[in-house]
Amino acid sequence: MKQIFALCLAFSLFSIQLIAQKKEQDPIISKIINEANENSQLEPLGHHLMDVIGPRLVGSPQMENAHNWAIEKYKQWGISARNEKWGEWRGWDRGITHIDMVYPRTQSLRGTQLAWNPSTSKEGVTAELVVLPTVKDSLEFSKWLKKNVKGKLVMISMEQPTGRPDSNWEEFATEKSFQKMKDNRDAQTKEWRANFRRMGYTSRTLPAALEDAGAAGLVASYWSRGFGVNKIFSARTKKIPTVDLELEDYGMLYRMVASGQKPKINIVALSKELGTVPTFNTIAEIKGSEKPEEYVILSAHFDSWDGATGATDNGTGTLVMMEAMRILKKFYPNPKRTILVGHWGSEEQGLNGSRAFVEDHPEIVDKTQALFNQDNGTGRVVRLSGAGFLHSYDYLSRWLNAVPKEIRDEIETTFPGAPARGGSDYASFQAAGAPGFSLSSLSWSYWDYTWHTNRDTYDKIVFDDLTNNVILTAILAYKASEDPETTSRVKSVLPIDRRTGEPRVWPSPRSPTRSGGLDK
Repeated sequence: MKQIFALCLAFSLFSIQLIAQKKEQDPIISKIINEANENSQLEPLGHHLMDVIGPRLVGSPQMENAHNWAIEKYKQWGISARNEKWGEWRGWDRGITHIDMVYPRTQSLRGTQLAWNPSTSKEGVTAELVVLPTVKDSLEFSKWLKKNVKGKLVMISMEQPTGRPDSNWEEFATEKSFQKMKDNRDAQTKEWRANFRRMGYTSRTLPAALEDAGAAGLVASYWSRGFGVNKIFSARTKKIPTVDLELEDYGMLYRMVASGQKPKINIVALSKELGTVPTFNTIAEIKGSEKPEEYVILSAHFDSWDGATGATDNGTGTLVMMEAMRILKKFYPNPKRTILVGHWGSEEQGLNGSRAFVEDHPEIVDKTQALFNQDNGTGRVVRLSGAGFLHSYDYLSRWLNAVPKEIRDEIETTFPGAPARGGSDYASFQAAGAPGFSLSSLSWSYWDYTWHTNRDTYDKIVFDDLTNNVILTAILAYKASEDPETTSRVKSVLPIDRRTGEPRVWPSPRSPTRSGGLDK
């Protein structure tokens, strides 16, 4: 009897071991991991996308170049790809920006023209700088506009009291000194905002008023709370130049104006207007062999702002999805379901590319098994939410279980979670009821140093973390494709909205802006 029990026990242990070995030795997963680690194409892809093509502002030639390059890459890998037109945009090409102080001394300044701003002449604009006044009401400001703006370059941003990030103060300053700086800055910021209200304008409406009053141009500085880093967006003037100067140079000029030095600068900004140009999503797919009408979607927006080269927003997400597709095609060429990748256009102006795809392809959205989106920097994925789908734990946990432990253990999961109301392209799919999930990554000082800034460049990419994300994404796509069950779309009951006291409602699909930046 003991011998029979021992034999049964040994057989059971052997069976468990075989099951464990089978799990560990899934040949496709092993090949995915090995290829990502030993034959990564991330660095050459990143070099070409960021260094050679550069920033990918919607409506720019660089955006078009990126779409065409991606198509060619996918064809080289044997993957079917296409550019899908979804709208049109104001075409604009950034040229040379040169900003120099010419009085009371000569110094080249660090800054750039803002997007979709008209060109200056080759000689540029040279004028004296003035700062916004402190006023008691809108009438006083209106009088100032009439007397002091014409022919001047107006500085429209607050002078920052320090160019050091708070983390630097926290490390080196005394507690008393740090607190004093913060209190002074808070008071200065509060007064700056109050002064805008007294003027009768906002930061959005003031540029047009200054332009109408005859300003020669506007000079801003949108500091991003890090050493040498500014956020770079678009201009709000139609005929005069708007430039952003880095904090160090902006502060110097501001102090010179305040001390009566009457500094002058010369702005040369040689951009080009390209008329109306088409906008695209780049779509590639590996056709399913058993359920081709069902889809696993890899997702990342292709466009960027153009203060730098858009490396971590969202070059890194783009690289992860391209590399995952390359590896899947190589080792999983006949997936059960169709694996589709969407490189969306104009995410930065309101998720326009993905919203257009959702609106134009309900047959794909209705048959989406899962979507995986990556869009917040170069870091390894550390958070995954069930996005409000009641049974998301059942399938996401199954798929995650196949991911190597050292990657899986880094990820904090939240179930059932809640749907997004914006932020990135997965929200477009969630709003339509499709199970879309954000692969949310570690910060690497993303918000201050690279998100929409003049420092979002190739050198900020952490390729080891991207490799982890490629492995994670490819395995999730593989397991989602192979899963015998169709994912549940049952939505959880959302929590009470504290502001209204009512239950929150699931977000509704929103139509994209299909004609952007164009005067009506």
